[in-house]
Amino acid sequence: MFQPQFDRRSFLAMFAAVSAVSSGCAPTSSAQLGTATPAEPAAPAPATPPSSTQPAPLQGPPPRSARVPVPGGAVTAIPGQGNNLALTVDDGASSEVVGAYIRFARDSGARFTFFVTGIYDSWTDHKAELRPLVESGQIQLANHTWDHPDLTSLSATAISSQFARTKAFLHNTFGVDGTPYYRPPFGYRNSTVDDIAADHGYTVPTLWYGSLSDSGLITEQYLLECAHKYFNPQTIIIGHANHPPVTHVYGELLDIIRDRNLAMVTLNDIFTS
Repeated sequence: MFQPQFDRRSFLAMFAAVSAVSSGCAPTSSAQLGTATPAEPAAPAPATPPSSTQPAPLQGPPPRSARVPVPGGAVTAIPGQGNNLALTVDDGASSEVVGAYIRFARDSGARFTFFVTGIYDSWTDHKAELRPLVESGQIQLANHTWDHPDLTSLSATAISSQFARTKAFLHNTFGVDGTPYYRPPFGYRNSTVDDIAADHGYTVPTLWYGSLSDSGLITEQYLLECAHKYFNPQTIIIGHANHPPVTHVYGELLDIIRDRNLAMVTLNDIFTS
């Protein structure tokens, strides 16, 4: 398996301190979402050696006839019976990690939904490689605001700008606008945020069941512990394109997916809009 070298940008340390509260290696209940910060990760365990295996292709998406309507309200899991796993990837603070995720998708056939924070250069850095995967549907893009604020602390005008700027960026760069899915930074949302998001076409707040806990820098071993805990049928998992440990364990993540007979899907693979 490839192991790209990373030269992290100077702002990553600051970003990790701010965004580390956005997820932990714990499920988030529908009662907690939007009202409390997901649990913090425990102290990381020592790192494990990176995998040396090249990822093999995964099975393709489910048939379009299997798609179901988006349920009302916030989405935290995939409804019904099945073996689907929606691995959703937020932010994009590291251009190197975004590039590695793209190569991972190309090499293995893995399907992802990226929740794009528009301010990061990583998305334009990799426009040429990413756009064909977006056009084919293997990678789906959605809105994660412009610069990752707590939306509940902003004015209505500022909230609207957060959605509008990233919507325009996605359309101008990749030919899609990410509707109808948005993910509120830190999981913080309220009725005002949802209403303003809906005004821009983002009618589906997309939260999560479990997390890879990698918004900040953690060890590879701890990330894999989270994957073992939460890679289960019909789950929506949150990860982040911010730090390199995830890029060292793609082989191990694929092993978990194969061992559990899971099918990686985008949100568009499973829901009708």
